Amino acid sequence: MNLDDLNSRGSDKKARTRKGRGRSSGKGKTSGRGHKGQQSRSGYSRRFGHEGGQMPLFRRLPKRGFTNARFRTEYAIINVSALNIFDAGSEVDLDALKGKGLVPRGADRLKILAKGEVDRALTVRAHRFSAKAKELIAGAGGTVEEVS
Repeated sequence: MNLDDLNSRGSDKKARTRKGRGRSSGKGKTSGRGHKGQQSRSGYSRRFGHEGGQMPLFRRLPKRGFTNARFRTEYAIINVSALNIFDAGSEVDLDALKGKGLVPRGADRLKILAKGEVDRALTVRAHRFSAKAKELIAGAGGTVEEVS
């Protein structure tokens, strides 16, 4: 291999397109906006789903069925393996998990699932547990308390 065999890798950064800088730039004159029309004007912005006056798809389709989205109960989910960051004998609840950053601050209900292993005795308080998670926590010498 010689020095003249080496190739320049080039830059990792791609230069931004400079619009409106003459014909030879490839984006001169109308700057890629075409001629006339709503999208050619400055300040143009479009509402999501807008189809230029045509009846939007979400209004053309019939509304059917029932959705539980407004009434469903959201749970922050934690696996038992994540509980190993707590010291043996400590009490683990929603506030403790929020303090460690394991659960979103806005969460108001907690469910413990059984992925992984727990190797220390903890007192765990949550709104829901999977059956296997209860076994794992109790098997490590801990206690499980379901909060309503």
